[in-house]
Amino acid sequence: MNVINNNFALPPHHLPNRLSPTRNILSPSMSSRKRKADDEGSGGDDDRMSASPSGSPAILNRPLARHSTKRMRTNVSGRPLPLPRLLETLSADDMRNVLQAICDQHPDIGNKVLATAPRPNIQSTLEVLAKYESTFQAVFPFGGRASSDYAYNRVRQHLIDLLEALKDFTPHFLPPNETQPATSLAFLDGATEYIHRLPNWDTYQHNRHKEEAYEEMAKAWAAVFREAAKKAGGIQLQYGGWDQKIAKHNEVSGGRMQEAVNELRTSLGWMGNEVQQPAAGQHGNMSVRDQLFNGSYGMGASARVGAW
Repeated sequence: MNVINNNFALPPHHLPNRLSPTRNILSPSMSSRKRKADDEGSGGDDDRMSASPSGSPAILNRPLARHSTKRMRTNVSGRPLPLPRLLETLSADDMRNVLQAICDQHPDIGNKVLATAPRPNIQSTLEVLAKYESTFQAVFPFGGRASSDYAYNRVRQHLIDLLEALKDFTPHFLPPNETQPATSLAFLDGATEYIHRLPNWDTYQHNRHKEEAYEEMAKAWAAVFREAAKKAGGIQLQYGGWDQKIAKHNEVSGGRMQEAVNELRTSLGWMGNEVQQPAAGQHGNMSVRDQLFNGSYGMGASARVGAW
C-alpha cells in the first residue's frame, strides 16, 4: 500500500490552494476582526468569574467584622500594678498611712493637702470619735470591775487615743477658725458626752485624764460663749437652749464645767437687770437661765451628783 501511495502522489503543482503560502496571509482588516472576536469570546470566562461570590462588588465593599474584645497581651512577664489599680486595692486606713508618710517626707505636699481637703463637719468628726470610743470599750476585760486597776491597764492606751483625738479636733471648731457660734456649740455639746461616758476609776490618779478633759472642754465652751456675745449682743445664745444644756453638762460632770456656766452668765449679763431676785424657797420655780444669773443654780443639786 505504501508503494501504491507513493506512485500516485500528486506533483507539487497539483496541491490544494489552502497550502499555498500566499493564501495563509490574512489581510489587516480580517486580522483585527479575528482578534476582536477572540477578545469578545474570552470575556465570557471573565464574566463567569466575576459572578462568583468572592468577586462580587457587594462583598468587596462590605467592611470587615471587628473583634468585640481587645486582644490579650502576649507579654506574660511580671510587672508592678499601675498606680490607679494599686490605689483601688487600698483600704481607708492604708490610704491614710500612705498619705501620712508622703506628707511627712514632703511637707509641701502636706500643706497642699491642708489647703485643698474639705473641712470636716460635725457629723464626720463625731463619727471618728465614736470609732475611738468603740475601740476603747471593746478592749475591756470580761468579768470583774470595769473601774479596777487591771481594767485601766488594759484600756489605758486606747483611752489616751480617744482623748488625744478629742483634744486635736476641738480647736478646729473654736473661734476664730470656726466663725459660726452655733456650729461650735453643737460640736462641743456632742463632744462633751464622750467625756461623760468615761469611767471613774477606783484609783484616784487614773482619773486625771478625765479631769484634764473636763477642764479643757470647759475652757472651750467659755471661749465660744465669749465670742458669741460679741455678735449681735449675744442673740445666738438666747436660742437653742444653750443655757439649759451647759447647766446639764455641769451637773453631770459634778461641777467641773462651772467655768463655762460663769462665762455664759457674764455674756448674757445685759439681761441680768431684768431678772428679779426670788424669795427664799422659790428657786425651784425659776428657770435655769434665771438661776444662772443669780448664782443659785446647783445649790440643791449637790446631793444628786455622785462623788468621784
